[in-house]
Amino acid sequence: MDVKDLNLSKTASVSDLIKSYSTIGFQATELAQARGVLERMYSDKVCFKFLAFTANMVASGLRGVFAQLIADGKVDAVITTGGSIDHDIIKCFNPYQIGSFHEDDVKLHQKGVNRLGNLLVSNDHYVLLEEKVQPVFKKAFEKNERVSPKELIRELSVLCTKEDSFLYQARKHDIPVFSPALIDSAIGLQLHFFKQDHAKIALDETGDMRELATTVLSAKKTGALILGGGVSKHFTLGLNLVRGGLDYSVYVSTAQEFDGSLSGARPKEAKSWGKIKEKSNAVLVNADASIALPLLIAGL
Repeated sequence: MDVKDLNLSKTASVSDLIKSYSTIGFQATELAQARGVLERMYSDKVCFKFLAFTANMVASGLRGVFAQLIADGKVDAVITTGGSIDHDIIKCFNPYQIGSFHEDDVKLHQKGVNRLGNLLVSNDHYVLLEEKVQPVFKKAFEKNERVSPKELIRELSVLCTKEDSFLYQARKHDIPVFSPALIDSAIGLQLHFFKQDHAKIALDETGDMRELATTVLSAKKTGALILGGGVSKHFTLGLNLVRGGLDYSVYVSTAQEFDGSLSGARPKEAKSWGKIKEKSNAVLVNADASIALPLLIAGL
């Protein structure tokens, strides 16, 4: 295939633009290939589709894209970090602010404002979170003193009533949300506070494993759109190891592989573990998900 110079006057839509990326080279070509993999994955009727992402993305406007993917039937299960639950609930009541990567962080701290890249989140947002989640904890643990992360997230999702909330859309469309490291979050801290007065309650972090193992083992095919790294990525890949690997996989990440981290590991490394099938549709886009994901989805 020859490299072709991009002619924007011939790209009448985002879809046309992304298709033309295939002959530009560099990450544009990878993005076009990722679009192709997603198109095949979403059209495969027997494929069980995972969506994995990290909390910082929910703090950003990508939250609405996740909600849309769930609403459009492109997701069968969500795997994410505890912070995603924090951000989704808070943003249903109070938006975050755009700031700068060059803020005076000492002054922000003195004002009670926390910086997440170029997003600003005040301490008041977390006061609000405490007010909202503590009554939900009480209700959830009255039913059972032991609950799994999925069960607790389901209870918490009732706080989310807006269309652009991924928890709202997951509850509406009966899509499970799994968070294997739920306690590593503001929700986890609030759960710790709740436990001081309710010593017998417990978060059963292994409680979702049977359902997940049954799901991947019974699926004819599995695929995953994995955004970022860490727990969300590792848990998604680890689950699929037990069935011989994913059939479709799209990574979008800025992490590098040279420190041996899971976050930076390429799809080909996952094949050595059996997390992705040797003959599969797999591609990595080295890009910020806030840029790449909207293009990918609009391009479909």
